[in-house]
Amino acid sequence: MKLKRFLIRYYPPGIILEYEKGGHLRTKSIDLLELSPETDTDELVAEIRQSEPLVTESRVEQVKQLVLRLKHKLSQREHQHVSLFKALQAHILPLTNVAFNKSGSSFITGSYDRTCRIWDTASGAELHTLEGHRNVVYAIAFNNPYGDKVATGSFDKTCKLWSAVTGKCLHTFRGHMAEIVCLAFNPQGTLVATGSMDTSARLWDVEGGEEVATLTGHTAEVITVSFNTVGDLLLTGSFDHTVSLWEVASGRRVHTLMGHSGEITNVQLNWDCSLILSGSMDKTTKLWSAVDGKCVTTLTGHTEEVLDVCFDLTGQLIATASADGTARVYNAATYHCLVMLEGHKGEISKICFSPQGSRVLTASSDKTARLWDVASGLCLQVLEGHSDEIFSCAFNYEGDTIITGSKDNSCRIWR
Repeated sequence: MKLKRFLIRYYPPGIILEYEKGGHLRTKSIDLLELSPETDTDELVAEIRQSEPLVTESRVEQVKQLVLRLKHKLSQREHQHVSLFKALQAHILPLTNVAFNKSGSSFITGSYDRTCRIWDTASGAELHTLEGHRNVVYAIAFNNPYGDKVATGSFDKTCKLWSAVTGKCLHTFRGHMAEIVCLAFNPQGTLVATGSMDTSARLWDVEGGEEVATLTGHTAEVITVSFNTVGDLLLTGSFDHTVSLWEVASGRRVHTLMGHSGEITNVQLNWDCSLILSGSMDKTTKLWSAVDGKCVTTLTGHTEEVLDVCFDLTGQLIATASADGTARVYNAATYHCLVMLEGHKGEISKICFSPQGSRVLTASSDKTARLWDVASGLCLQVLEGHSDEIFSCAFNYEGDTIITGSKDNSCRIWR
């Protein structure tokens, strides 16, 4: 094995090693999820040197400089306030979803008008309209980190793969017997997973456009799909009250997580793939061990359905959003509720952490989105101006730009 170069990853903090083995270029990552501005640099570098044979004595100074850069990034104060940059009358019918590419230089919007549009974030200019679906475009995603392809899932039962560069349709994936309501790319960008109201999830080959596997076993619609950070496992959440963990290579179901008494609303694996998070209409959030599929704890407190859940990028914090109009942030290790986020006057359907993990963004039926401080639970800002409910929102990679998508047919860029 021969080390070629180091790459830095700011969110979550880590160092990527690019090395040659058997004539092939490979990568592995050293995750530094516990890194803070107070971390002893020399001590950490010594630990890395001890556990990673590719980091030889001659590379120690290089690694030290990367750790210092990561610490400097972590110590930078976030720009807490955003202003409305542009309101885009994006579609002729309500939006369904919004999503950024990895760098945040462009974003996509899906709509009931049967199209997906690609936008330039810096100017607000429309780059492409992706036309061809015969029904609502409900699920959308970039193939991050690459950002050169877009997948769209539709109520017309198909998923389409597009070039983000030219706007041309590359493949149409056919096979589902009912509406497609969720999709995700694997981290390598080689597979797309789709979930449907036909109770199945399917895996599709990006290059060849063929179906790779049909994952059956759920007894109601598959409402959410997500890959782990390595891309060898897929999570599916269903209205049948269960969550399934699948082995991507074989299509085998590894675990069925049973315990919720209501429909699943969202599921997610944490960064190191040790924990699974699930939110449900039964008003609870559950944490499960990804190793044995056992429930670790149940987070209670919401008085109405839990509509969205997520980990921060390091996997140390959990956020939950509810139809009761409140959101909560929990410590993923102790399960304690750290703060309650109160102020919305309607249900909160979407929640996400900033890449830095110090702020939370919520979208609500009260026509506003809100920015919250994780440490104090205080509302930093109310993002107002939409004339109907907001049901999609996202941060860019740097955490300094926000997109909100609304039922009012528009999206807004805040920065």
